[in-house]
Amino acid sequence: MSSLGKQKSSNLEKSLGKGKPEVNIATFALLFSEIVQYCQNRVHTVPELQNKLSELGQHVGSHMLDVLFLREKGYKREIKLLSMLIFIKSTFWKIVFGKEADKLEQANDDDRTYYIIEKEPLVNKFISVPKDKGSLNCAAFTAGILESVLNGSNFPAKVTVHWHKGTTFMIKFDESVISRDKTVDSR
Repeated sequence: MSSLGKQKSSNLEKSLGKGKPEVNIATFALLFSEIVQYCQNRVHTVPELQNKLSELGQHVGSHMLDVLFLREKGYKREIKLLSMLIFIKSTFWKIVFGKEADKLEQANDDDRTYYIIEKEPLVNKFISVPKDKGSLNCAAFTAGILESVLNGSNFPAKVTVHWHKGTTFMIKFDESVISRDKTVDSR
């Protein structure tokens, strides 16, 4: 009779940010390496490969966003641009990669452009890039995740990845995001 009062919690009810990571780093490295090889076999150029990785990252990002807001009942929906960027840099990055991103910067000449800088992204840690693909940055996968999370949170943006200070994720927001943010600030 007492077992009726206790219900087993499902995986969707467990917090993402607490406890030990569920995936061994070596397992992740092997799986991600296979993802890169899978994509590489279906394209001819480095930009095509990075686009393919970004597309796969977008699928992951949309599912991560769903699970994040389903599991973490204390999270509120961000409506301010800077609050959303801080959430991505700190909370979201910790959930996905186990630590905060190294830096968040705004472009000096453009209020629509922000940069998240990661000196050594986890996705690049175990990938050896052949000489003929020297410009390849597998963090395009992470850029896809970020783009999907931002778009799914009503912050339309395009996220690209660049080799600068390690790896830099350039986030270019839609003009509507900047206009909305100014409107919210004036209230």
